[in-house]
Amino acid sequence: MNTVRSQDGTSIAFERSGRGPALILVDGALCYRAQGPSRPLAAALADRFTVYIYDRRGRGESGDTPPFAIAREVEDLAAVLAEAGGSAFVYGISSGAALALEAANAGLPIRRLALYEAPFVVDDTHPPFADDFLLEMKTHVAHNRRGDAVRLFLRAVGLPGVALFIMRFLPVWSKLTGVAHTLPYDLTITHEHQQGRPFRPGRWAGVTAPTLVADGGKSPVWMRNAMRALAQATPHGTYCTLPGQNHMVSAKALAPVLIEFFSGT
Repeated sequence: MNTVRSQDGTSIAFERSGRGPALILVDGALCYRAQGPSRPLAAALADRFTVYIYDRRGRGESGDTPPFAIAREVEDLAAVLAEAGGSAFVYGISSGAALALEAANAGLPIRRLALYEAPFVVDDTHPPFADDFLLEMKTHVAHNRRGDAVRLFLRAVGLPGVALFIMRFLPVWSKLTGVAHTLPYDLTITHEHQQGRPFRPGRWAGVTAPTLVADGGKSPVWMRNAMRALAQATPHGTYCTLPGQNHMVSAKALAPVLIEFFSGT
């Protein structure tokens, strides 16, 4: 395990594997190096790239310095970029895609940007996420009701009640509740674009890197509409769909798409 220091002094844990151009993977909500899709995807990419995966602040072995702001998470990614040689390819999934997009828009030295299913709602095919959703999440966290926070989030993203009930008795539950305090961070990053409104003109004008925006063929209409709109809203965006995939995209299906895109072909 290695660490870098973010601008506010927070220690950010990361690991590096493979050989080739630098590629950084950015996790979504409740995920970190030891929990989530990054390690399997890194293994699938390591023969082409030097892959960096890191624990976003408050998760795994990274620190967490209050107060939270989106800019702090952008600075964390900037610190990993500096460690990777000053610039890199970046891939983000779910709220990690939203974070990577914010970082590119802020001018971080991202050579190419790939985004998978940022959870945006830009039309009327899904109800907007209400303001009190973020407030309720913050209240659960403030009162250390970690299980309630995770249940609220998983219900919101559509996990069936039976699956949620069973999950409480599985080993993964302790990992999820262990990082539940970071859920307001993800919701803060995504909230602006979960209101059922189109992106305002010029919102992503700062994203100068070639950008791949991808979704799964089995994902819901609202998600696919949002990703199609995001590709159109970024200056150099390209949209693609991975047949047979949903939000839990497999490394086997995703890796060839990323290899082709980051190789410039």
